[in-house]
Amino acid sequence: MFLEFTKMHGLGNDFMVVDLISQRAYLDTMTIQRLADRHFGIGFDQLLIVEPPDLPNVDFKYRIFNADGSEVEQCGNGVRCFTRFVHERKLTTKTKIKVQTKAGIVEPELGQNGWVRVNMGYPKFLPNQIPFLADEPENLYSLALANDESIIIDVVNMGNPHAVTIVPDVLKADVAGMGPQIESHERFPQRVNAGFMQIIDENHARLRVFERGVGETLACGTGACAAAVSGMRRGLLANAVEIELAGGKLQIEWREGDVVWMTGPTANVYEGRIDLSYYQA
Repeated sequence: MFLEFTKMHGLGNDFMVVDLISQRAYLDTMTIQRLADRHFGIGFDQLLIVEPPDLPNVDFKYRIFNADGSEVEQCGNGVRCFTRFVHERKLTTKTKIKVQTKAGIVEPELGQNGWVRVNMGYPKFLPNQIPFLADEPENLYSLALANDESIIIDVVNMGNPHAVTIVPDVLKADVAGMGPQIESHERFPQRVNAGFMQIIDENHARLRVFERGVGETLACGTGACAAAVSGMRRGLLANAVEIELAGGKLQIEWREGDVVWMTGPTANVYEGRIDLSYYQA
């Protein structure tokens, strides 16, 4: 059975995007892991699936699978690519669409040159909304790591869980050592994305993210939203900021009590067709 797909990326966060409206396929965990392999498969951080919606007044259902085959609630760079994909595949003629995710409805809008602005919804901060184990809600939390180390984190849910810590120099931050410890920490029952942010000034910050089920990526859209919101809540960032990631820059806007807006680019890499039976054997 042949499966058509498009390889895309948002700031280097790369995706295999599959239209399961005009074609049918069953992709189990093992198949997704094999497709994600960068040597033997297509290679990607996340697999993005376009499906018909289950809800009224919604244009599409958007499903996201990490490279390890786990399904996740939201992916910010992915929703921008998803928006461009459905438009270019002529699955819709609208430039502004409503998309159903596991985390709720998002409303992306396709602009010029592949740029997409997305209403990412309301950030959540309460421990049970992350989920994060804490005796009571606080602005910041101390998280114990190996070798008697600890870090100060903020927790934000942007449709998926994020822990944000501020570092003096993001290039020197021990993302490889601390990232896995934070991601699978016992206080995060569903694991977490770990963000390491350096504040440059009130309008600019740099960010690295160790993503749940993936590892460090070149960019993380929801991570940029979570980091920006965290910096704004701490009084360190203005209401509209530029977040610089290894793969490029995102514009994030937020005001207390409002939704988060994310604006950034998308890119098509190539289109392809594979024999799915090879990966399902």
